[in-house]
Amino acid sequence: MVTPHHGGEPAVTPIDSLAYKAAENAYEEGWGKKPIPTRDGGSIPIVALFEKELGLNSILLGLGLDSDAIHSPNESFGVNNYLKGIETIILFHKHFALLNK
Repeated sequence: MVTPHHGGEPAVTPIDSLAYKAAENAYEEGWGKKPIPTRDGGSIPIVALFEKELGLNSILLGLGLDSDAIHSPNESFGVNNYLKGIETIILFHKHFALLNK
């Protein structure tokens, strides 16, 4: 038996969107590797509502690892990922601006 806990709708960012391309470029420049789109993610129900109300696609930049054990008693997030994440966000804005010229 499945018991619904909320009414959040799913959201998928098209991989041909400017935001995705900017994120892809940011990850490649910052981490040295091109990301592979996997349609993986978490439950952030507000994202679909933002997209609907604002008429925009969202982009969520994942910076954690599967081994971070998110939402568990021993959850962690490496300092290196934190620092590289800051750099990736800056690079995202740079590439988004370049793609919008």
